[in-house]
Amino acid sequence: MTTRYIALVDGKAGAYGVSFPDADGCTAMGKTLDEALVNAARSLAEWATHAKIAGLEVPSARSAEELRSDDEVAELLADGAAFAVIPLVMERGMSVRANLSMDAGLLAAIDDAAEAAGVTRSAFLSDAAKVKLQQTF
Repeated sequence: MTTRYIALVDGKAGAYGVSFPDADGCTAMGKTLDEALVNAARSLAEWATHAKIAGLEVPSARSAEELRSDDEVAELLADGAAFAVIPLVMERGMSVRANLSMDAGLLAAIDDAAEAAGVTRSAFLSDAAKVKLQQTF
């Protein structure tokens, strides 16, 4: 199961900011909302990785309901911030083999796209999965 953190998003077109009440010091920015959310997912993964390397415990993510009862968060929401759900996808530094089934035409298209991008099928699919995960939450 993917851990999901609630982020606070504020700003306007050209300058969006994202912060995480449960990941102290973890922030991201973007010119568009989509860019800010993609950057937030990357920032959260880097923040958690650095915390683990430093021997710190990565705090559990609170629910939206729990965060709404936090006075500081409630004030930010009242000032116009909005919640966004960001998945924490941490690399483990080891590859595992997976047997997948899909349509032969789709696999051929994936192979063509991977070759055009100069990456392996596995790298292409991993990158595509990360993008999809960022868009799903």
